[in-house]
Amino acid sequence: MPPSGDVAVVIPARDESDRIRATVTAAAGLPGVDVVVVVDDGSRDGTAATAENAGATVLRHPRSRGKSAAMETGAEAVRLMDGREHRGIPRHLLFLDADLAESAALAAPLAGPVRAGEADMTIAVFSERVKQAGRGFVVALSGSGIRRATGWSPAQPLNGQRCLTRAAFEAARPLAPGWGVETALSIDLYRIGMRIVEVEVPLAHRATGGDWRAQVHRAHQLADVARALAVRKPIARAPRG
Repeated sequence: MPPSGDVAVVIPARDESDRIRATVTAAAGLPGVDVVVVVDDGSRDGTAATAENAGATVLRHPRSRGKSAAMETGAEAVRLMDGREHRGIPRHLLFLDADLAESAALAAPLAGPVRAGEADMTIAVFSERVKQAGRGFVVALSGSGIRRATGWSPAQPLNGQRCLTRAAFEAARPLAPGWGVETALSIDLYRIGMRIVEVEVPLAHRATGGDWRAQVHRAHQLADVARALAVRKPIARAPRG
């Protein structure tokens, strides 16, 4: 196993002041993690200050630019850190959602295959499902789109808990906008032969309600996933007969 200090956690966050402290604290204790970067994507609450007080390096978008942009900002900050430290091997990037809270401490298996050189990207498969109202249609669209584009069916196509080598992350750039980023990452890296491993982990999100705000959020997700799929053509199939 590589020495400690070879993983950077990147946490995109927006209006997560109630959970970000617990998420940062838990993530900082993961094996191999020596830096936690929180990208505050236009929060209107105390997310940035709370994350900084918890020990994270915090970057802020003055207005919300979307999850994909937050991931790019965090990854670029880590690249600059690696450069200043003259690291021979850049840190791996472990992306975690801001609302994992204490359960983020259980994310170590997600980084394991990447640290051991056995995978270029891992994708979390939550062992315990939290009901996400209205999300089924978006998951189905992402899953069917990935299957048509690659022939592979991931267990949880929209799971944002992923660990990537720096080389894999750079190979996937530019990232698809907004909430289409996970779908595009899976397709683009699979198509160029990167090793993708799904890892079961007992992480847990906050349950999502079914109020109008949640429905608007799902509509944005649906549009972003559809946009990512529209520019990634299905694989060619041999004609029948």
